[in-house]
Amino acid sequence: MQDIHKVIDALKLEPHPEGGFYREVHRSETIVADSKGSGDKSAYTSIYYLLSGKDFSAWHRIKSDETWYFHLGCDALIYFFDENKLLQNVQIGIASMNLQATIPANTWFAAKPIHENDFCLVSCAVAPGFEFDDFEIGRREDLVAEFGISAKSIQIIEALTRV
Repeated sequence: MQDIHKVIDALKLEPHPEGGFYREVHRSETIVADSKGSGDKSAYTSIYYLLSGKDFSAWHRIKSDETWYFHLGCDALIYFFDENKLLQNVQIGIASMNLQATIPANTWFAAKPIHENDFCLVSCAVAPGFEFDDFEIGRREDLVAEFGISAKSIQIIEALTRV
């Protein structure tokens, strides 16, 4: 785990409210009108995002599409609820030979590294650009009420929820 601290320091990452560490690396100067009525936004934003093996990205959703690009470490497992409210997952990284995944706007999702003794480093691009005003952390009881139709769903919701 010593290498994780070198990566955090080298990339100047800071704690993220959903878990892990991040740093915004690009915010487009191109401004676009958000078709969902949220006002004008940057065309896209990009961050570095790192999760240690003992951490997770808590259930959350944003109002834009978000693409994850794998860079370093172990694979990451991204859980999400599809348009039919069914629990799905996608694995990104070297082991899966799937180096990117896109989560559609307004989709509840969470993520974690597949190995507890490793970390994963990804970039996340969001278009239209990310704003914390468009960011919502999932509350355990709300997620279970909306999606808790199976024991597996409830177990994963519980394991990846902070509140």
